[in-house]
Amino acid sequence: MSDTAGGGLDTHTRVTGTGPVPRPPLHRRLAPGTWFRIVAIAEALSWAGLLVGMLFKYVISDTEIGVEIFGPIHGAVFIIYLVVTLLVFRPLRWGLWTTAWALAASVPPLTTLIFERWAMRTGRLDPGSIPRDERRSPGV
Repeated sequence: MSDTAGGGLDTHTRVTGTGPVPRPPLHRRLAPGTWFRIVAIAEALSWAGLLVGMLFKYVISDTEIGVEIFGPIHGAVFIIYLVVTLLVFRPLRWGLWTTAWALAASVPPLTTLIFERWAMRTGRLDPGSIPRDERRSPGV
């Protein structure tokens, strides 16, 4: 057990037979596919927020608050999505076309969500699986 004020386990250590061992940081505990899913969904949600903000700015009223809030949020999440895609394509064993489609999906609204669902369904978010379209039948 670690020495904490409450006498319990520290949230950042785990106990082994040899004593407390620091837990790795969160980015080391999550799989690359999980990181991609989180950021792809966040990118789609930020797009949705920006679209609602634009609806209010250009259609419903003249208020710019939605765009002022969701514009920078979407911009940051967009950049994070691009960086995460470039960081996970090798561990996920994506080819050129899958990586290109993942990057292109960041441009049209909500398309990262469509790409993420497709990548889940075809096994592209699991580094241990072979994507369905790349499997070979025994006779080939």
